[in-house]
Amino acid sequence: MAQFLTKLSIDFFVAFGIVLGGSLLGGIGATIILQPPAIYMERIAGNIKIWAMVAAVGGTIDPLRVIEFNITEGYLSPAIKQILYFIGAFIGAQMGFHLVQWICRGSGQP
Repeated sequence: MAQFLTKLSIDFFVAFGIVLGGSLLGGIGATIILQPPAIYMERIAGNIKIWAMVAAVGGTIDPLRVIEFNITEGYLSPAIKQILYFIGAFIGAQMGFHLVQWICRGSGQP
């Protein structure tokens, strides 16, 4: 159980960090090219969420194959674990997205 919770929390924080870090670096890039960083940061955060989830869970289609194989064979525990990993990564990516939105809304935009 401890190993499961460790991987779940790592997936959460990896997805969160990818969205937050990618958006912040995109904002720096926008500043360098003399564009408003808040607009680019929000756009990048919205576009990178799905890729943050994929990277956090493993970056390949293997987690989905684990779900398919175990459900068709009648084993639900590994499939449920993989689904919970996806949910943890989704929550991390979504929280990173909302944090970027919160930061950008604080910059004076409506």
